[in-house]
Amino acid sequence: NQKLHPCTHCSTPVVCLVIEGGTNTIRAVLEYVTDTPPVPVVVCDGSGRAADLLAFMHKYASENGEQTVLESMKDYLITTIQRTFEVGTEQAECLYKELLQCTYKKNLITVFRISDRQESKTQELDQTILTALFKSQHLSPSEQLSLALTWNRVDIARSEIFVYGQEWPAGALDEAMMQALEHDRIDFVKLLLENGVSMRKFLTIPRLEELYNTKQGPSNTLGYILRDVRPHIPRGYVYTLHDIGLVINKLMGGAYRAHYTRRKFRLIYAKVMKKSPHVHRNSASFIRYYGNANLTLSLLAETLPASKEMPLFDYPFNELMIWAVLTKRQEMALLMWQHGEEALAKSLVACKLYKAMAHEAAEDDLETEIYEELRNYGKEFENIALDLLDFCYRQDDDQTQQLLTCELHNWSGQTCLSLAVAANHRPLLAHPCSQIILADLWMGGLRTRKNTNLKVVIGLVCPIYISQLEFKSKEELQLMPQTEEEHLIGLEEENESVENSKNNDRDRIAEADVEALIQQSEMQAKETVVTENGKVVADNGSGSDNGSQFFALPLDYYDIKHNRPLRLKRKFYEFYSAPITKFWANSIAYMVFLLVFSWVVLVKMEPTPTWQELYCIAYITTLGCEKIREIISSEPVAISHKFAVWSWNIWNPCDAAAIIFYVIGYSLRLKPGSSMTTGRILLCVNIAYWYLRILRIFSVNKYLGPLVTMMGKMVKNMIYFVVLLLVVLMSFGVCRQAILKPDEDPQWSIVRDIFFQPYFMLYGEVFADDINPPCGDEPGMEPCLPGRWITPFVMSSYLLIANILLINLLIAVFNNIFIEVNAISHQVWMFQRFTVVMEYEQKPVLPPPLIALCHIYLMLKFLRRKVQGVQETYDNGLKLFLDSEDLERLYDFEEECVEGYFREKDSKLHMSTDERIKQTAERADNMYQKVEDIIQKENTQQSSIQAVEFRIRKLEELVEQTLSTLGVIHRFMATHNRIRGNRTEIVGLDTDTINLDRARKNSERSDITEISDLSLPPPVRRRPMVRSMTEVRPDPLLDGIFFTARSHSITEPEPTPVPEEDENKPSEEEKY
Repeated sequence: NQKLHPCTHCSTPVVCLVIEGGTNTIRAVLEYVTDTPPVPVVVCDGSGRAADLLAFMHKYASENGEQTVLESMKDYLITTIQRTFEVGTEQAECLYKELLQCTYKKNLITVFRISDRQESKTQELDQTILTALFKSQHLSPSEQLSLALTWNRVDIARSEIFVYGQEWPAGALDEAMMQALEHDRIDFVKLLLENGVSMRKFLTIPRLEELYNTKQGPSNTLGYILRDVRPHIPRGYVYTLHDIGLVINKLMGGAYRAHYTRRKFRLIYAKVMKKSPHVHRNSASFIRYYGNANLTLSLLAETLPASKEMPLFDYPFNELMIWAVLTKRQEMALLMWQHGEEALAKSLVACKLYKAMAHEAAEDDLETEIYEELRNYGKEFENIALDLLDFCYRQDDDQTQQLLTCELHNWSGQTCLSLAVAANHRPLLAHPCSQIILADLWMGGLRTRKNTNLKVVIGLVCPIYISQLEFKSKEELQLMPQTEEEHLIGLEEENESVENSKNNDRDRIAEADVEALIQQSEMQAKETVVTENGKVVADNGSGSDNGSQFFALPLDYYDIKHNRPLRLKRKFYEFYSAPITKFWANSIAYMVFLLVFSWVVLVKMEPTPTWQELYCIAYITTLGCEKIREIISSEPVAISHKFAVWSWNIWNPCDAAAIIFYVIGYSLRLKPGSSMTTGRILLCVNIAYWYLRILRIFSVNKYLGPLVTMMGKMVKNMIYFVVLLLVVLMSFGVCRQAILKPDEDPQWSIVRDIFFQPYFMLYGEVFADDINPPCGDEPGMEPCLPGRWITPFVMSSYLLIANILLINLLIAVFNNIFIEVNAISHQVWMFQRFTVVMEYEQKPVLPPPLIALCHIYLMLKFLRRKVQGVQETYDNGLKLFLDSEDLERLYDFEEECVEGYFREKDSKLHMSTDERIKQTAERADNMYQKVEDIIQKENTQQSSIQAVEFRIRKLEELVEQTLSTLGVIHRFMATHNRIRGNRTEIVGLDTDTINLDRARKNSERSDITEISDLSLPPPVRRRPMVRSMTEVRPDPLLDGIFFTARSHSITEPEPTPVPEEDENKPSEEEKY
């Protein structure tokens, strides 16, 4: 009644395994093979007793039911049974009959040969058991597949189940695929995919949710992360896809929004789950998100053609890869990455998810092994993404650049470059292909390569110079990543140019019509011909194509179209919207602001604000408005997510704090009296940050950028060091202040005195006069304070620890940071370059304070779209907008590169030193195995030779026994003849002589026989060989002869007649 899998109807099969065993084992085997339904039996040959007997009978049993061979060996088998089980003759015959009946079901018995050597095993025991189950012929193919999957024997499934001509019922392979995914059977998933399982038809919403809620497979951290997005989860909570979407959004961060959390998917999800009665839902969450009585949602859900079995995932391998990553199934994730499209994007997403999960594991104080494991998994996908990009770049750099910048609709509208930035994949962004893209984006529509910065500054100062600059063509701009707004502007201009070209074409065609009508009277009648490309031409029989000019455009039309220059208006737009132009415009405006601000704080401040102060407040105000615009226009929808994305750049919160500080100071400056002085002081302090903000401009430079990064890392590490220094400083400062000034009144200056002198002592100012000042009872001198002699000793200890130990420790830490960052300084700068390009790409054209005009324009455009009912989009990312055909061609290129990447990887693996060593070791093992086989064969031959020698020696013993018997017979005959001669009369001398000669010869032959017996060596005693029941044994008839010979040698031999010798033959004595 037990089931192999809860979701299947396959009962657990039974198999009998025979290891050794007694008489009851034979009866049990007979009952199993004759039962209904029969139970297959696996016999372990070599384990002894009943198992060996069954294996021997199975070996010599015939398939047709006539056991003639076994019947001929009946006596031998009965004797063996008696000797093995120590039973009587009747019971041995009964057991023989039971064994014989078992052979009639030979197809149900499988023999497994137990070998002493692991290398000589041709198959394993579990493979034998599964083969026996399959031979029983009462398991359906689905049950066989489920059994093989449970045992994780893909080799048996490949050879025994998926055979040619096997037909599968509908849904059988889908259930097997579900079971393979749940139990993390990688090889079975590959096998099912090879045999035609369609993942697009297989993967449905209920199945995907079941995979996320399965308890099988390795332990994972999905539950921990889910509790962050869904607090107070009850026991037995069933994860929904909306919950998984929230987890993905949390892990991906930024503006990423998973497909499961979008409104369109939620509507489909609600309808599918309402039609799925067997799927349990969490009542609270389901009603909250999908079960409300909103009329709009209900109407939209009714119009969606969704059903339980409807394929809702166009890219099922993407969904399964995310499932494998979140549930920490690395091998399964790699398998799903290999299949489907968007391989580069999938590897970057997996890298980001693993890194985020490792970060969450570290924050939750989980085991260190979990953090390291997740981190290594992310590193593996990071290397895969880089290797794949490099392979694609070597095949076709243009298509690889499109692959990095095309919009990924299945990944929240991101690009591969933005996913690499989210995953902090510095090597990928430092790749030459990525840097070429960033260089083009930085230049915008400009094509200047030499003295670029100087030409841009001249263009800003003198706009007339812009027309002299070189720009890219319209076709080149269309192949560059651009924002959605720029794409729409380009489409509008394209439509206008198409309309103009159509008008020009009409004029050209009209002129051609007139010319054709004039020439028509002079030309012969021509036959109309349709070419292969569908063009209608006139054929005059001579092979010329004069009439084609009437129907075709001029030949130079297409050349002009593929290299169309920009108009003057578009040139100005491309110049001012280029990131490099915006960078220099903002930098120049910022330097002007710093100069004016410095003038304001350095000169005397008048009660009435001057124009310099008004310029500064205008700059700060417009800069604050720009920060607000950046928050509002960021891609996330929720305001909290917008602020999180905006504050990811540390300069933005610092700018906001400095702006607020400036506004407070300027507000106080406008008030007369002491408030004005306080406001001026605040402005003087505030200008320090604006000078430090120049470092942000320096970060764009190739040489200064890494140094700025080093400074940031050093400041971050110095914060931890300051905590240690503060402890030592306070220990000395409080002790010193308490001893030297015991009569101080409570006031805030005490805190200042604690830190003042000890802090400056760190930089070498020891205040020598205050170490041991003169004191005494004399007038004019300070009295000597008790314990004043302790201060120098405490000060010495403080300087030793703080000034020597901690300061040198800080220098060592800074040196380590410098070495670490300097090694990857170029890579770090290349990685930060993407952030800088995106920042200035999204900035308005004009710098502060003129940026207010851009803000007014954006506000008017927003209001116009609201009035027209056009939805506002916040997608400001740089993307490449391709049509479906170009996108499909790009994905085909990526798939070909993935296949080539694996081929190259396999080739490198075979050529690597480790693989060569492994192959050499395998060859050595094979040679060793062959040598072992040769030795085994030699031992077998030696055993055979020993058996032959044994038989020869047995024959020699029989000959010796025969000769001795003949000697006895001869002596007996001689004695008999002698007695007979005494009873009869001896007539004639010749007769007596003949009898004497015969007696003499008989006696001589007997002596010769005795001498020959003495000359033969004694037989050598050899140890009897131990053989299995199934090995080749000596013929039983021959063994019977041996036994007969031994028995005859004990009894007295019967006399046999001796042939008479020829009288004329000379005797032995006569020869000599």
